[in-house]
Amino acid sequence: MAQQTRSYWKNGAMNFFDDQLDATWKGGVWADCPLLAIRSNPHIGYIFEEDFINYQGAIADANPPTMTNWTATQYNTTGGLALQATTGLGGILVIDSEGGAQHDGMQLQHNLESFQCAADKDLWYECAFRSRDHLADVDMFVGLAELGAALMANGDLAEATYDYIGLAIETTAAPAAKIYCTKDGVEASDTGLTIVDNTWYRMGFKVKGVSTIEFFIDGVSIALTNITPAVIPTNPLTLSFISGADAASDPILDIDWIRAVQLR
Repeated sequence: MAQQTRSYWKNGAMNFFDDQLDATWKGGVWADCPLLAIRSNPHIGYIFEEDFINYQGAIADANPPTMTNWTATQYNTTGGLALQATTGLGGILVIDSEGGAQHDGMQLQHNLESFQCAADKDLWYECAFRSRDHLADVDMFVGLAELGAALMANGDLAEATYDYIGLAIETTAAPAAKIYCTKDGVEASDTGLTIVDNTWYRMGFKVKGVSTIEFFIDGVSIALTNITPAVIPTNPLTLSFISGADAASDPILDIDWIRAVQLR
């Protein structure tokens, strides 16, 4: 494929993109993220990136499984983790619900609550994921959330206990995934997308301080009606994923890559 790598300025940040390989980039999550400046000067901000090719850790198959720097929590003592090499996609983290009954599943969270929305601390996040083998019976979450053992243990996000920002399918809602944002027990949601089995998607969001929030699906901005700055959480958050069953099925959530950036 012919390449067209170009530079682009937005809101004072310059980045490079390829118009042929990703035509959505200029309107997407990263267009105004100061990635070049942060890589030149870590004092400006910090970057978490994981493609699961050179993952510096180990995964042990157990009940619950263990994964270096991450906490794996089983719902109803089911759920597994694995790394998988797939041609053309690099590495993939496989989060298997191992479901056999409703609300079986696996919750995975990074051990450090490294992200916290605050004034002048802009935040960018995006990951590539797919849900497979769900047969329209799946509970799922991808995004940022507070650390805890039961973010979605009953198939619904526990808004009374945890703050979070992300995309989720709650119990009986499959295959419709909604965008969620919750602060101090107040949850708001908007239409996200209808998940197609075994199909890759990119979900991202950009939070400017505590004043604005914007979501993206496959690099395209999503119109928000109910999610407002009032529900932008201000508690510390961490990278969080959930693959759960909403019936006697065995959904699997694959994560291809994750990137999250915040100003210091």
